[in-house]
Amino acid sequence: MAKTPLTLPELEAVEVHGMSRGAFLTRGALATGAILGGSAVGPFVRRAVAQETGGDVDILNFALTLEYLEAAFYSRAVSKGRNMSAETMRLAREIRDNETAHVDAIVQTIKMLGGTPVAAPTVGFGNVFTSERTFLKLAQTLEDTGVSAYNGAAPSIRSRDVLNAAGSIVQVEARHAALIRLMRGVTPAPSAFDPSLDQQKVLAAVTPFVRA
Repeated sequence: MAKTPLTLPELEAVEVHGMSRGAFLTRGALATGAILGGSAVGPFVRRAVAQETGGDVDILNFALTLEYLEAAFYSRAVSKGRNMSAETMRLAREIRDNETAHVDAIVQTIKMLGGTPVAAPTVGFGNVFTSERTFLKLAQTLEDTGVSAYNGAAPSIRSRDVLNAAGSIVQVEARHAALIRLMRGVTPAPSAFDPSLDQQKVLAAVTPFVRA
């Protein structure tokens, strides 16, 4: 069978190892972004979380896994990004601190709801920290994927408080995405709306690439 071409091949460098539902959905979201583009992540996540039985806690654990991934990415950039400019390193440290705060806030919210926060998955990013160009390219992909994932999960959130919290996080994630795009010389908002894709098309493309 011919391999499906990846529209975002930089995601091939990302590894997420974990048996939690959050880790599984994160792999699916990343695969969706890699195959069909970041705007396709929302429909995939919306379909996936709609099948959950744990409600808001399961959705929060998925969001927590994404935040773990991003926090680890920027933490490693700060420690390994020796070939990056001072401006890029300042941005990496700022976003790292934001993502770490998001992790702490989601963990506390899950506990407040009586749930158990998932453990951080083991993640890998290949050799993306060897240059500023490869770091910023993957950073943009992760931020775009994260924003789309939050937007996809939002309609399934039942608690108004949890929805408000998720909304406050996704706004910051969108600012991250815009800042990263500006650092790369890319237009922050090339379109007034993200394109939508049929959920069945998304799932058909992603399923062969997702492993439990």
